[in-house]
Formats: sequence, C-alpha cells, structure tokens
Amino acid sequence: MTRPVPWRQAWEAALYGLGGFYRSGARPAAHFRTSVHASPLFAGAILTLARGAGLDTVVDVGAGGGELLRDLHGLDPDLRLHGVDLSTRPAHLPAAVEWSDSVPAGVGLLIANEWLDNVPCEIVEATGAGPRLVLVDPATGAESAGPAPERADAAWLDRWWPLDGVAVRAEVGRTRDEAWAGAVGRIRRGLAIAIDYAHDRGTRPPLGSISGFRDGRAVPPVPDGSCDITASVALDSCASAAPGESVIVTQRAALRALGISGRIPPYALSRTDPARYSRSLRGATEAAELIEPHGLGGFGWLVHAIDVPVPDLGQ
Repeated sequence: MTRPVPWRQAWEAALYGLGGFYRSGARPAAHFRTSVHASPLFAGAILTLARGAGLDTVVDVGAGGGELLRDLHGLDPDLRLHGVDLSTRPAHLPAAVEWSDSVPAGVGLLIANEWLDNVPCEIVEATGAGPRLVLVDPATGAESAGPAPERADAAWLDRWWPLDGVAVRAEVGRTRDEAWAGAVGRIRRGLAIAIDYAHDRGTRPPLGSISGFRDGRAVPPVPDGSCDITASVALDSCASAAPGESVIVTQRAALRALGISGRIPPYALSRTDPARYSRSLRGATEAAELIEPHGLGGFGWLVHAIDVPVPDLGQ
C-alpha cells in the first residue's frame, strides 16, 4: 500500500507526471466524447464567433488530438491556429497549425474546451474537527482525512463553496482560477472561452464531483495513471479571477445564438431533393446532441472579453 497524499498531488501525478495518463500519449477522443468529437458544427460555431469579433487567431488550450484545429483549418485555411497541450503534436494536423505546451502571447480567440476540469485541485471534507484535506492512496483510491487546508484554500471555500452541512465535500477551485487567469492574461485583445461541466453557488454538488473515465466508460477515479480524472468547474469563481468583462451562459444558448438550431428539415424535401434532405437531417441530429440541455448543451460557457465587446450569446 502506498502512502496517502493530498488529492491535488496524486491527481497531478496521475495525469501529468512521468507515466501519467496524458504523458503516455492518451488522446481524449479514445476515452470520452466532447463537443468537438460530436460534430464539425461545433468548429463552425467557433469560427463564426472568431470572425464576428474580428479575430484571425484561434488558440485551443488542452487541444488533445487536435480535432478542433483540424476542422477549423478545413473551414478557413486563412485562420492562424495554435494548439496547446502537454501531449505530442498529432501527426494528422496540417503543417500550418502551430503546437506548444504553453499559451502563446497575443491570442485572438482562446478556447479551453473541457480543460479546466482536468486542472488538479485539493478536495476538502467536513469533519467533526472542521474542514480537512482528503488524502488518497494513489494505488487504490482509498481515502482518509488529512490536515486542515491551507489558509488560501480555506478562504476560497468560505467565499465560493462553504461546507455548511448541505455541502459536506468540495473541490477547491483556486488552482482553476489561477490557471484561467493565467490564460486570459495572455490576451491583449480578444476573447477567452472556457467550456466545461460547471456549477455555481446555487448548484454546487454537495458531495463533490470527481470522476474517472477510461475507454469511453465511467470508472472509479483511482489516481494511478490508468484513467482520466476530472471534476466539474466553479465557473463563477473563475470569472472573478480574470481581467475583462465576462458572461456565463449555457452551451445551448451560445450555440443557438451562433446559428445551431437542431431544426429538422421538412419531410417534403425528402421527395424533391433526397440527398439534401439526408444531409440536413444528419446536421440536425448532430446539432441536437450539441444543444441537448441535459447533455453537452448543459455545459457552461465562461466568456471573457479583452478590449472587444462581449458577444451576445443569449441566456
């Protein structure tokens, strides 16, 4: 049995340490389905947003297999595209797409699609002696109570996720706030969008939300490097941590504002133009998945605007 350590330490090693899940060449598409994998309509919406704001650069943070960048390049080869990920550059990417392990300066549109949920954080649980860090055995996932959280984490909890008897366990989002503020700080003029499983002060999960995924299935979140480990994001806290004006909307509202409706084509079209009807029906099916309120459409979009207007993405 290995020595129990704070969850943040175990999580960091499990995903990004030597031999960690993302250091070993794992690509997100093999383990879970994101909006990018659901339909190229998602890339079209991002292109509409970028061009509507007069931006000609898109940086994808947590780019994984580079699918969004590939789709954007196919839609508009004149876009300057840059992927940011600790994984190696995917072989299929067009040569024009840049790749690095850190966010470049001078970003136009920065998109972080399901990135912040993979930023490790401490987990704290209420005990009779007050809030205590949760320790975890990296080999088995067995948990035990540890010391009190450090002062900065305790202050974050008091402000954003108090353990008040209803909430008895929380993921401390301070590390996500810092990561998001750092990314937004690279923008001189443009937009930054974080898209993720999210909650706010009215919808915090009382028992936390840490989860594991492997091969497309939910698995126990054992931090041994064998699975992806994720937890939902307090986007309201992230919004307060970064500069610029911001708005939080659902993906359903945002994509509908960007022209994705999921409207089924009239059946009469199947008689007059069967090929067009088939294409339109396939697009409507893909759009419906992207905006389903209890699925991908329920994701939160945190949009920060730096020296450009906040886009109207509905509510």
